[in-house]
Amino acid sequence: MDLGFTGRTVLVTGGSSGVGRATVRMLLDEGAQVATCGRRPEPLAALGDHDRLHTAVCDIRDPEAVRRLVDGVQDRFGGLDGLVNNAGQSRMKPFAACTTADWRDELELKFDGVLNPLHAALPLLRASDAPAVVNVNAVLAREPSPRLITTSAARAGLLNLSKSLSRELAPDGIRVNSVCLGLVDTGQWERRHRAEGGPLDYDRWQAVLAADRGIALGRLGRAEEVAYAVTGLLSPRASYITGTSIDVCGGIGRGI
Repeated sequence: MDLGFTGRTVLVTGGSSGVGRATVRMLLDEGAQVATCGRRPEPLAALGDHDRLHTAVCDIRDPEAVRRLVDGVQDRFGGLDGLVNNAGQSRMKPFAACTTADWRDELELKFDGVLNPLHAALPLLRASDAPAVVNVNAVLAREPSPRLITTSAARAGLLNLSKSLSRELAPDGIRVNSVCLGLVDTGQWERRHRAEGGPLDYDRWQAVLAADRGIALGRLGRAEEVAYAVTGLLSPRASYITGTSIDVCGGIGRGI
């Protein structure tokens, strides 16, 4: 199926690794013009040269840097049709170990990582005939973990924000949806497996991990499996879908 990306431009934040990189590559394969950013130049350079790819070093917590990024996208491609807010990370700390700075940093990263790109991109998105925003979130938003208390709280707030944005931006024709991840293998789990140096090979090791975490499909997810959901929601073919979220988690969620 043609997803309708030919001639359209999408900005993916945090596109130098993991889910962001998989999404960038999938969008390029679908014929889109793609812009992406990261905090370090080397991983961005590893994406390679492509006549439909624009890369820039940018910290999405800096509104002026994000505005320069979006200006560069407009100069290169002439507009913007889609925005994927993907940049982010998890903070493995329980409440007793969290400082005020930990809470502030986590909330700033999760919210600024959406608000700064959206503020900068809104004029271009409003000019598109099929604008869409996808916020990459986590199942922690609905099922918090005490081991990730700051991240869980920030993720819940981001899910709430995404729903509110979908209502406010609907009159402009801008769709806003979320993709919520479970445990996805973007390289960090394999590194952990090597560091532990146990007797199990990686496939068996991740099966044990999946069983411990209650993942129904018995394995970790893959970055490209998340990218399929992100790309589908961005597509003009999904023109009647807004204000919703899709869990890509292998059945780890216990809620209905």
